[in-house]
Amino acid sequence: MSDTILIERPDNHPGVLVIRFNRPDKKNAITAAMYYRMTAALNEANDDDSLRAVAFLGTEGCFSAGNDMADFIAYATSGSREEPAAFAFLKALAGSSKPLVSGVDGLAIGIGTTLHMHCDLTVASSRSLFKTPFVDLALVPEAGSSLLAPKIMGHQRAFALLALGEGFSAEEAHAAGLIWKVVEPDAVEAETLTLASRLAQKPPQALAISRSLIGGDRAELMARMEEEVRHFADRLKSAEALAAFQAFMARR
Repeated sequence: MSDTILIERPDNHPGVLVIRFNRPDKKNAITAAMYYRMTAALNEANDDDSLRAVAFLGTEGCFSAGNDMADFIAYATSGSREEPAAFAFLKALAGSSKPLVSGVDGLAIGIGTTLHMHCDLTVASSRSLFKTPFVDLALVPEAGSSLLAPKIMGHQRAFALLALGEGFSAEEAHAAGLIWKVVEPDAVEAETLTLASRLAQKPPQALAISRSLIGGDRAELMARMEEEVRHFADRLKSAEALAAFQAFMARR
């Protein structure tokens, strides 16, 4: 399964680690194995002083359709009380010591949207769509988004995104402060890697301190993520959620 997440160190972008979704046949839906691979890559970046920035990319027309629904159903019907693999990844994402950038072209659903709330800079193509249908699946917001989104975009936009499940176009996401820049689809990767390279070339200690000051209190974020995790894990096991998952699969 490792080829569904590609970990790259581009020769022409020294100091940059690229984490690339590579499951286009499934719209880059994320499995447990993919989460583990990304968690390991983020930990690798933290421990390697030669790596100065991390970039997330998807495939043409799709960043990620979110969590693999088959994995959700398997967890919901199992007797496991362990945290799903996604939560270890989210903690690694929120705790990353290196600047994070991301490039979106097309679909960015669920965690495919909330991931960018942890990124320092996000570039999106003009055809991108950001959507978090958590409540429609009888779930709750994750990745600290219930804390981050209102801070980024205000209560009403955050509620529309996270509770109503309203989709945001690239222009709407830009206006809401969710992303940094809108570009044409064929420019997403180059622009994202250029930003990562620019960050990788800056004095690392000064950048790390600046990033910490701008990001604010991480303890509050981690506490909110833990609260979300408890609710999310409980909801995954609920009859309401299982019915929603089965209805989703039936529609597909």
